[in-house]
Amino acid sequence: MTELETDVLVIGGGPAGAWAAVSAAAAGAAVVLVDKARCGSSGPTAYGAIPLSHLPPGPARDEAVRRAHAHGGALGDPDWMHRVLEETHQRIEQLARWGYRITGDPARPARHSYLDGGRYLRRLRRAAREAGVRVFDHHPALRLLADRDGVVRGATGLRSQDGFRRWTVRAGAVVVATGGCAFLSGAAGTDVDTGDGLLFAVEAGAELSGMEFSCAYSLIPPGKADPAALRSLALRFAPLYDESGAELSGHRSAALAAIADGQRVFAALDDVPLALRSRLARHGFVDRAERVPLRAVLEGTVRGTGGLRVTGPECATTVAGLFAAGDVVSREPITGAVSGFGGLSAAWAIASGVWAGAGAAKFAKTSDRRAPAREVPGAGLDAVARIDPRAVIGLVQEHTLPLRRSYWRSAGSLRDSIAELDGMWPGAEFDLGGSGADLLRARQAAALLAVARWTKYSALSRAESRGMHRRTDHPGASDTWRVRLTSGGVREVWVRRNTPRTMPEQARDIVA
Repeated sequence: MTELETDVLVIGGGPAGAWAAVSAAAAGAAVVLVDKARCGSSGPTAYGAIPLSHLPPGPARDEAVRRAHAHGGALGDPDWMHRVLEETHQRIEQLARWGYRITGDPARPARHSYLDGGRYLRRLRRAAREAGVRVFDHHPALRLLADRDGVVRGATGLRSQDGFRRWTVRAGAVVVATGGCAFLSGAAGTDVDTGDGLLFAVEAGAELSGMEFSCAYSLIPPGKADPAALRSLALRFAPLYDESGAELSGHRSAALAAIADGQRVFAALDDVPLALRSRLARHGFVDRAERVPLRAVLEGTVRGTGGLRVTGPECATTVAGLFAAGDVVSREPITGAVSGFGGLSAAWAIASGVWAGAGAAKFAKTSDRRAPAREVPGAGLDAVARIDPRAVIGLVQEHTLPLRRSYWRSAGSLRDSIAELDGMWPGAEFDLGGSGADLLRARQAAALLAVARWTKYSALSRAESRGMHRRTDHPGASDTWRVRLTSGGVREVWVRRNTPRTMPEQARDIVA
């Protein structure tokens, strides 16, 4: 594939991208899907069991929404929460018709359902192919195409398994579903989550929201373990203890606070299945007391909340012709200031994918594609490389991965990070590049740096502690900060305050 034309281009082959492709095809659109790795076997979903929320209508759903809204610092939107749960509940029936069986707790099927990530992704890939979607693996996107009015008309990228030759897809609309950004921390499946989609969307004029809530950490064994062990639900929910043997109340948050203070934290193996216990023992992670020492690994916006701001029920971004789905989107409407882990993230991937695909298909039917499209200028795309991408990535990780930089924050540490990251940006913008694999690495380094800057600026702007955003100099939540922070800009980063609005209000704006 070098030059193609289609109705809808989907960038990203995870669950959100696959659902978007199937949805757009069901609406009658010709669809092309490009994936950075291989659609159906890459990304965080591919490893382990994935919790899924799909509550049916009734008091249980109403109560779950009420609790989630309060837990999220009142930054969520109950209307969006109900809509996501309803869409997911319906799509579970569609999965069943495809022959995919959902596992869970028979006594409480509405609350505890799990997806086998690998099987789930393979089934979605097959569904996309059966729907007529043209799937191109190992085709990372570098930048978007836009006409002179700024309407997105496609994308261009590289064929990483074909000599890194260029490809171009011209489309009536584009869905970006490239996932979040984990800053190459080593979290399972996040090697493809380098913020590429966030960068090329913002370069085209898109806005972000909730980037201060991009500091989610997980707890995994030290060193290298197989992904099944890293993503095991059994290990994730095992009792946690400090060095003295005292159980940590508050579980994950208490464990992260202890690690941030220099303490060691352990997971007990009492309730862990024997097969997983044996696997961990083979890797040398089980100590003499039958415990597994744990370390904190940043998952950034993958299990955090921040991402592209969508403007209405069809998951359109602030740029005409560009729609978004999954972890690349801000999940504030459904999770508020906390992580979507526990089922909401998987539900959001399904619902947002369905809506974005249908919205893109609708837009493509009425769009005028005769206007010439140009490549949107981007950072890290210079023909000659004058900066090593590893230097950029090293600086980004120095200011994002440590708990003292992202878990605990203060005005002093944030300003220090901003100064260092801003100082690197001109070089990343104009002196990163090359050809072939070097060009791809340079673009990824520029994306990591851009995402780090957006998170730091947003975190500095929110002068309180709310949800996963913790400020040591502002330890409490404030009613005056019950707002969402919108951000954007590439060369110059900006942040502004927005009061959360409900779905009906957004719909009225769209109609007006």
